[in-house]
Amino acid sequence: MTRPLNRRMITLSIMLATIMQTLDSTIANVALPHMQGTLSASQDQIAWVLTAYIVAAAIATPLTGWLCDRFGQKNVFIASVIGFTAASALCGLSDTLGQIVAARLLQGVFGAALVPLSQVVLMDINPPEKQGPAMAIWGMGVMVGPILGPTLGGWLTESYDWRWVFFINIPIGAFALYGIWNFIRPVPGARRMQFDMFGFASLSLAIGALQLLLDRGEQNDWFSSTETWIEAIVMVVAFTYFVAHTALTRADKSFFDYRLLKNQNYVTGLLFIFIVGLVLYATRALTPTMLENLLDYPVATTGLVTAPAGIGTMVAMLLVGRTVGKVDLRLTLLAGFLVTALSLWQMSHYSLDLRVSDIVWPGVIQGIGVGFVFVPLSAATFATLSPEMRAQGTAIFSLIRNIGSSIGISLVQTMLIRNSVVAHAALVEHVTYANPAWQNPALASAYDVSRPSGAAALNGMITQQATMIAYIDDFRLMLYLTLLVIPLLLLIRPPPRIGASAVDAHAVMD
Repeated sequence: MTRPLNRRMITLSIMLATIMQTLDSTIANVALPHMQGTLSASQDQIAWVLTAYIVAAAIATPLTGWLCDRFGQKNVFIASVIGFTAASALCGLSDTLGQIVAARLLQGVFGAALVPLSQVVLMDINPPEKQGPAMAIWGMGVMVGPILGPTLGGWLTESYDWRWVFFINIPIGAFALYGIWNFIRPVPGARRMQFDMFGFASLSLAIGALQLLLDRGEQNDWFSSTETWIEAIVMVVAFTYFVAHTALTRADKSFFDYRLLKNQNYVTGLLFIFIVGLVLYATRALTPTMLENLLDYPVATTGLVTAPAGIGTMVAMLLVGRTVGKVDLRLTLLAGFLVTALSLWQMSHYSLDLRVSDIVWPGVIQGIGVGFVFVPLSAATFATLSPEMRAQGTAIFSLIRNIGSSIGISLVQTMLIRNSVVAHAALVEHVTYANPAWQNPALASAYDVSRPSGAAALNGMITQQATMIAYIDDFRLMLYLTLLVIPLLLLIRPPPRIGASAVDAHAVMD
């Protein structure tokens, strides 16, 4: 005999798993210098702690649909939580670089399914009229985790030890496992999909090569490096083979169900989530480095002034979740993109003389814009997708979002470096003795280029100004991209209004 569906406990459990995974995408970043000393690794070597996780998660994400079809959602969820938690413990216990990189690979493999599975379970346990609030809760876990990661990571590293950046996942994973084990009803896998080894291998190779190219491209000076060329060629060849193979294979025998591409809302949703990942995650990656490297903010202070953006996101998601199904999704998305554009416009007017409020309020406004975009976009993307295609659909959705964010972060970091050089050269052209500023005795003495200290001080000031200009150029680029995507809203069809339906797939067993 079954008792009523316990949506609250299921939601709490799966969101703990989601937050655990999304936190780990950024929480380790601030701990890298401390790990570097403990593990006796160079800066290039320690970067593999991040790269291993990103590449492994990207490759394993598309497997989610097939695993659920083969073993059932609950079993895959339980295995993912156990594996991710155990791998986190191994990361914290690592004494060598090889050990922690191997543990991070395991983290990425087991954590890949957590976000798409949490999304599909939330859709399955909620009737259509409640899926808006459900997607708001899911969106908070996905978006707030990466925002709070550096703050929490910095506090744990400074107050305790870098190992606690990973050990913190153990209690979270234990609570998530308890809830998933007790409150989600097991549903056997349909076993309709055959495992397409060639399709998986070619897609994995393409994704892995792309992630390596994006993660290491800037460090290798992009296509000046043989490694980058090899990664680019492997990516193009492997993806070409994957597309050709998928086109010639029946849907039930292909690793990727190409029937997903026949759903206009789903395809449009993929396009938008790619742009959201590219624009929003890139902007979020710029602000902390600007505050710490350019304005000399301590890590803890950086966390405090950027955290309110997460609050704006949470509040907006809770509000918008209640409007899904009542207000045209395209209007909500339009409002979200316009609010995001407003925040980027404010950021494009930054200078070296910034108050705390100048950082906090644009972050809050951008957080509100993210909330207005993420919830209706998720609802619209899956509104017309059949339940049996949700597991693979959510996995591809998460994969495209992550690829978009990787491309966006690589783009803005590359533009930042190149624009800094261009701006530095342009500013130097104006440093001549004919400039009236040299008539100021204090300036002439402080920046006397005939002395090494004066020349260094002058170059330092010019470099600081040039870097600020480069940051402003990046914010302006993100602003233009946000405005350019707005006309594409016309491609989205509002989902049909559907009445309430009984949902018992995840009822709790006695």
